[in-house]
Amino acid sequence: MMKSVICAAFIAALGLGAASAQTLAVTNGRVVTNTDAGIIENGTVLIRDGMIEAAGANVSIPSGVEVIDANGGWITPGLFHPHTQLGLIEVALESSTSDAAAPGASFTAAIDVADAYNPAGGYIADSRRHGITRYGVFPSTGRGIIAGRGALASSTGAPDALFATRAFLYVDMSQSGASTAGGSRNAAWAYLRAAFEDARFYPGRFMAHHEGDAINRFDAAALVSAVRGEIPIFMQVERASDIRRAIRFSRDHPAARFVFVGAAESWMVAEELAEAGIPVIIDPLRNLPASFDILAARLDAPARLHAAGVQTAYTTISADLYFNPRLITQHAGNAVAHGASWEDAFRSITLSAAEIHGVGDRYGALASGYAGDVVVWDGDPLEVLNAPVAVVIDGVSQSMVSRQSRLAERYAEQVPDGQYGYRH
Repeated sequence: MMKSVICAAFIAALGLGAASAQTLAVTNGRVVTNTDAGIIENGTVLIRDGMIEAAGANVSIPSGVEVIDANGGWITPGLFHPHTQLGLIEVALESSTSDAAAPGASFTAAIDVADAYNPAGGYIADSRRHGITRYGVFPSTGRGIIAGRGALASSTGAPDALFATRAFLYVDMSQSGASTAGGSRNAAWAYLRAAFEDARFYPGRFMAHHEGDAINRFDAAALVSAVRGEIPIFMQVERASDIRRAIRFSRDHPAARFVFVGAAESWMVAEELAEAGIPVIIDPLRNLPASFDILAARLDAPARLHAAGVQTAYTTISADLYFNPRLITQHAGNAVAHGASWEDAFRSITLSAAEIHGVGDRYGALASGYAGDVVVWDGDPLEVLNAPVAVVIDGVSQSMVSRQSRLAERYAEQVPDGQYGYRH
């Protein structure tokens, strides 16, 4: 299918980048609603003032409205990557360009990625042109197991791209977390229990200039919202025994809300996770024993989690979290290849991811009242050879150009023999 959009006005809008919300009709495509309406053949999505007004087979298109013709392709909600470091890292091996971790800082829970997030990060535009319209921004651990608070962002690249700050707390209870807590999981769990107690008794414990058992007053003030369940705690755990320990910890702290990240061996405790009601963010491509934490990782783990009724979203740990989040559809496609249903896999990179982050009533579906985040594909989005041909965020047509696409076009040009390749 030709990767074209026939509306000349829409093509002009692409070159302008972000603009004011407009009334758009995305039509003549296979509409994946992520609702009880299912998949609608030859459907239309009508967006007004940045919000979806209607999605269905018989949507009336007002006269004068800009029309994006899907040309028989697929029309889907924008992808929601739940677990990235977009906007925090430009070159991982160049420390001056990385704000994901602060190993020398004296703070933990008080660290806030919003203070360092760069909406003009070089990999954001490339993620957008691959269909990602929303994503979670995660810190990395520094001197302790508590990394700090994360945020939620759109991929517009606009200064106001962060739409939820201090949205969750990230804690690493895997082997890497244990190493920062003193070298053992015993120390990591002791530290976490003490930190929770410091936050539970804040500010009383910190009167008369006393400090907490594990954290200082500034960190305790930041941790309170997570301990009370006002924001979720995203906990990195990998092996089955650690996941069981984390489930027990969640039962000891019923007010707190937990999401397990990584969770390579979660398939081994899927029924326990379902019973506890704890969501999981897992990478469908992790199947090699890259560490002793993930010896039992397997490619059909997502399918087993879905079958057990565990709310599941996908991530791209094995590819990367700052320059390859764009591969999220490939990871979802591999989950389907190993037993997950297409519907479960696609939901895991759209609506389920949004729900896990607490914004599933606004993002991840094509239905009235949802944000106007729509992607037009030239075929099945989970097929590796297919790609987006148009992206709309909050009702605004987005540029499909990135630094990577410009470089590809530049160096695809054939230079005749005998001429200088660096002259343009």
